[in-house]
Amino acid sequence: MKFENINIGHGKRRILVAPLDWGLGHATRCIPIIYTLIDLDFEVIIAADGPVKILLQKEFPNVVFTALKGYNIRYTSNSFWFPLKLALQFPKILYRIWYENLWLKKTITAYNITAVISDNRMGLYNSKTPCIYITHQLKIKTGNRFTEWVAQQMHYFFINKFSCCWVPDNASANNIAGALSHPEILPAAPVKYIGPLSRFEKIPVEKKYDLLIILSGPEPQRTIFETLLIKELKTFNGTGLLVRGLPGNTETDALVFNDENKIPVYNHLTAAELNKAIQQADMVISRSGYTTVMDLVKLQQKAILVATPGQTEQEYVAEYLMKQNMFFSVAQKDFSLSEALQKSAGFYFTTLPVLQDQYKNVIKEFTQHLR
Repeated sequence: MKFENINIGHGKRRILVAPLDWGLGHATRCIPIIYTLIDLDFEVIIAADGPVKILLQKEFPNVVFTALKGYNIRYTSNSFWFPLKLALQFPKILYRIWYENLWLKKTITAYNITAVISDNRMGLYNSKTPCIYITHQLKIKTGNRFTEWVAQQMHYFFINKFSCCWVPDNASANNIAGALSHPEILPAAPVKYIGPLSRFEKIPVEKKYDLLIILSGPEPQRTIFETLLIKELKTFNGTGLLVRGLPGNTETDALVFNDENKIPVYNHLTAAELNKAIQQADMVISRSGYTTVMDLVKLQQKAILVATPGQTEQEYVAEYLMKQNMFFSVAQKDFSLSEALQKSAGFYFTTLPVLQDQYKNVIKEFTQHLR
């Protein structure tokens, strides 16, 4: 177990924050939580590895990090086989849960951890330490009622081992995740709806791009969608910006189709840069990952959502939000850039009233009880 730049004798109370590594969304939605904890004078330790660690180190260069391996779930290029692929990896998931629980016990003792905030890491619970579990999926959509019930029971089994479950959504009917965050039956552990989490803020900017494309999510689907979009962009005559969602490399390039149509391409943008770029765009195309959706909701940005094939959660969110007239959505298999832009131009977009920064009050209340 190796920590970077940690002072064992430091007098500040320490909180461990550990996001799941399925994409970057779990990490990015922890950013406002980490900033709030720092503002409340806590020492934050971040447990992460790989691209998640790279992203968070750029955001928090002075925060202590410790390596904690992720679940490393493998995806398929054919969405039809994804449920089977995921089921075959279930023993590996259980092993990681068991391992991270043992890891946490040693970490709490060795480094005087005051509390733990786990974003969807089911093994980071401890009966002697306050442990928060963050999830927006109290109901897991699988497309089958029986398997949904089984998945929910297994999820609740672990949630109930935590001190409290924080749900990043509104408690009211005006919510983002629909049935995912508002199931018929809640877990036995206390549940708090903390409002949407977003690292972004509205700023005064002028429109610069007709289209902003934000790629994200696991391979190989990220690359498959990128290849599709690049092909479609050959007939796009507007101004645009493409963000590839590869935080390990900040190099820039450009898609050049002719002398008048050059689209800048960035592997990655910092939070401040992406915040600005989103608000400079007339339209955004992105995955329907929940963290991305929360960012778009807070910025009241029009967007076309394209769910990652096989990820039933994203497919449900995209369909649900289109029914609520909050975003336009289209399946990747049916995607045509020209058609999507044409149809979304006539779509009636509505905005969701959001209690901004509600999570700050929840965090403050939680930390007031820590010793």
